[in-house]
Amino acid sequence: MWLLIAILGQFILGTAAVVDKLLLRKRVSDPIVYTFWLGCLGIFAALLLPFGFSSLSISLILLALLSGVIFIASLLVLFFGLSQIDASFVLPLASAVIPLWTFIFSFFLISAKMTFMDIIGMMFLVIGALFFFFAERKILRARLMMFAVASGGLYGLSIVLQKMVFEHSNFVTGFFWAKIGEVLGALILLSYPQWRKRIMSASIKISQKDRFWYFGNRAWAALGSVLLNAAVFLSHPALVQSTQSFRYVVIFITAWILLKEYSHGRTLYLKILASVFAIIGIAWIGVTAYARSIPYDTNRDINWGITFSERYSTRLDLDPKETLRAILQDLHPKNIRLMAYWDKIEPSKGVFDFSSLDWQIDAAVQSGTHVVLAIGMRVPRWPECFMPAWVLELSDKDREKAIRSYIIELMRRYHDRKEIVTWQVENEPFLAFGFCPVRGNGALEDEISLIHSLDNRPILITDSGELGKWYLAAKLGDMFGTSIYRKVWPPTTGHITGEVEYPFSPSFFRLKERVVRFLLQDYTKPFIVIELQSEPWGKVEIPLLSVEEQVSLFTPEYFKETIEYAKQTGFGDYYLWGAEWWYAMKVRNNDSRYWDIAKQLFRSK
Repeated sequence: MWLLIAILGQFILGTAAVVDKLLLRKRVSDPIVYTFWLGCLGIFAALLLPFGFSSLSISLILLALLSGVIFIASLLVLFFGLSQIDASFVLPLASAVIPLWTFIFSFFLISAKMTFMDIIGMMFLVIGALFFFFAERKILRARLMMFAVASGGLYGLSIVLQKMVFEHSNFVTGFFWAKIGEVLGALILLSYPQWRKRIMSASIKISQKDRFWYFGNRAWAALGSVLLNAAVFLSHPALVQSTQSFRYVVIFITAWILLKEYSHGRTLYLKILASVFAIIGIAWIGVTAYARSIPYDTNRDINWGITFSERYSTRLDLDPKETLRAILQDLHPKNIRLMAYWDKIEPSKGVFDFSSLDWQIDAAVQSGTHVVLAIGMRVPRWPECFMPAWVLELSDKDREKAIRSYIIELMRRYHDRKEIVTWQVENEPFLAFGFCPVRGNGALEDEISLIHSLDNRPILITDSGELGKWYLAAKLGDMFGTSIYRKVWPPTTGHITGEVEYPFSPSFFRLKERVVRFLLQDYTKPFIVIELQSEPWGKVEIPLLSVEEQVSLFTPEYFKETIEYAKQTGFGDYYLWGAEWWYAMKVRNNDSRYWDIAKQLFRSK
């Protein structure tokens, strides 16, 4: 809603700005006179008083008045610039620096924060404004920039001060006192004798027609101002001010039509490019705002599950049976994901050993825990693919035959184990991660068809939460599972050589799910989080990190934050990733904080 209000306000203010330039050229040529009467019109804010005026503290009233006075100062500087420079030059530069100034003042003066996604959208809009600016002059002159930068700084400060008032008042009250501040700013202009004389003299000389155009345009601009202030009331002031790029587009078109400020060649190209950036920025902010508005049920029932890997337990120097027993008997998860490692089950061609997987499934049965069994060539834990050594020597065609034979034997083995409620077929098959051979087109589909022909339990296909496209995985599976990783350590081959935290908010996942469901036209298929990061990700594997490094990479407090973050993504089922590490921290390092957090979580379900 704030974005729609801001866009409409910017359209109104853009057309009003061009008319301002037209009047400054042909009728009311004195910026001081123009600013004075604009400030005096602030008195008409009293018309809003019946719609919600309330009392304010003296300090807030003074703050609102100061906001209005500074706003008048910003307009005075701007109109001085307009009287000397093309509207399509000074206005884009002023509007480009306004969101930057507003962002800076907001950082120091108010509690409102912007997300990384907001900042990206804002930068698109600022870049659009700068393209408009560079379209007008090849050489920058300090005098030409002074008006725009100074006006933008004053305007940004004014808006932030007004937001400070809005945080402690309703819209009508805060807006009224800010407008009274503008009246006060206009009256201050009269205190300077030469300006007072110019104002009085010009007021007598202005014709009736000029007054009509002036006051009519001011009434039009007042409507835009009300809308823009309403948007500031509803959202971050810097974000609202960045939508001024849309005003540039309006100025570009209307200045062309009304002021005959034609553009050709390079100038026209840059202005079109600027308009594209403005549209992208507005669309980006719009989508981000829409994502935040997607509702989720805060009182929904959430099923918390766990992923367990016998192989990873051994890697952490734990007893796998003891670790799984502790997970099932102490934490009591309702669901658990287990892995069928091909290299352990079929170490030699045609020779199968299911003993390792059997005892895991038996343990789950004894605790009444449902099992999701990950099968195929690609299953969880590094290096992602676990093919027997003899398979590595096969051709691609023979390897696919070997996979089919293995899957058939696996399905026969566990066909009657009803505690297995879901088959996860291949782990994140569309993510280029780990050491896995490239499979031919249709290989995954053939594997899914084979399992469907052997068993009627649902098939789960997964994809990366942050990097995956989701669509194909969700289309192929009876269920779709995604991962949520907040802190990762990318490969050190590039410029990034340290821990990185993804900038995505929980609304990113809600938006992604909604878009994929729309594309699929399927609103009932289960979407779950099969892998919720609950352990550190360092430059090397966890066993090679010191305990201090492990804790610093993933603190208990961050574990709690991650759980709350996950809840806000809106899913109903989550499988935590890292239970073996919690247990290792508890029994080997005498640090039970992670285990206790998980224990409390499962008890609260």
